[in-house]
Amino acid sequence: MKRRRRGSIFWASMAIFLAAAGLAAVGGYRNLTHPVGGSARLLLSIEPGESVSEVAETLWQRGLIRSKMAFIGAAYATGKWRHIQAGRHELDGSMAPLDVLDALCRGSRKAWRWLTIPEGYDLKQIAQAVQDQRLGSGDGFVRAAGNPRQFPAEFSLDGRDLEGYLFPDTYRVDSGESEKDIITQMLRRFDQVVWRDLFHQQQTYKGRSLRDILILASLVEWEAQADGERAVIAGVLVNRLQRGQKLECDATVQYALGAGRKQRLLNKDLLIDSEYNTYLHSGLPPGPICSPGVPSIRAAMSPANVPYLYYVARSDGSHAFSRTFAEHQAAIARLRRGQ
Repeated sequence: MKRRRRGSIFWASMAIFLAAAGLAAVGGYRNLTHPVGGSARLLLSIEPGESVSEVAETLWQRGLIRSKMAFIGAAYATGKWRHIQAGRHELDGSMAPLDVLDALCRGSRKAWRWLTIPEGYDLKQIAQAVQDQRLGSGDGFVRAAGNPRQFPAEFSLDGRDLEGYLFPDTYRVDSGESEKDIITQMLRRFDQVVWRDLFHQQQTYKGRSLRDILILASLVEWEAQADGERAVIAGVLVNRLQRGQKLECDATVQYALGAGRKQRLLNKDLLIDSEYNTYLHSGLPPGPICSPGVPSIRAAMSPANVPYLYYVARSDGSHAFSRTFAEHQAAIARLRRGQ
């Protein structure tokens, strides 16, 4: 009786073990042949000398495999662990783990697009450009730019967001890069062109802070269309600041309206309740209103020494400059008559 009872226990245990092994095999097979889900593309970087377990850990963290052990086992069972190549690999969640393993062995691939940010774009316009190029979410871009503290920089990022610091240029953006990655690349360009080349890594220039010059440059960027007038417009704005006059800069009202440039501002627009409205508030606005380019930044750094306090735009984008309010009114009258 005891032998039969032991034999029964043995065979029952074997049956349970084989059933468990079978379930594990089915589960392992499913873990390797069925995608985790999702179709978002991403770039995975593998450094030279990384082990299979390290690669599996990265894949698991990025949501490309369900089981690290199943992936490692497949890599060793097929011998493909020897052929995983270092580099950047374009992958997506619609790939089964075995397909991911094959892709890692074929070599790195890069898919990328150009992102062009014109001078004078504000933060929302940049975010829209990122979304239009299908490089990320516009809302996600704005949220990331709204947290400057997460971006390390030698220059001060003490504003409420990164308006003005996202340098206008053409960028190569790899597929799979996040909105934060794109912002980081733009800040690196600002660091190179503005912080190092123009400011020589100094927080002030001729007694003025980097931020104040950047704010002034953003006004010049919106107001000026002709390069030859940028320094003159900067000089006019500085003259008004030094005299304690309100800047009465249309560009700041346009920014406060939040709807991009209007062809013509109405009197009611000039009354908008905003700290950016320089018709109501003295001094510079609290932050930049766009991303200025190098010509506007240079103009803000070295404004022209001119006697003017006013300017009005002509139909061709150039400006008529005046010393007094009476001259300014006369210039407006002449322009309205088409002279």
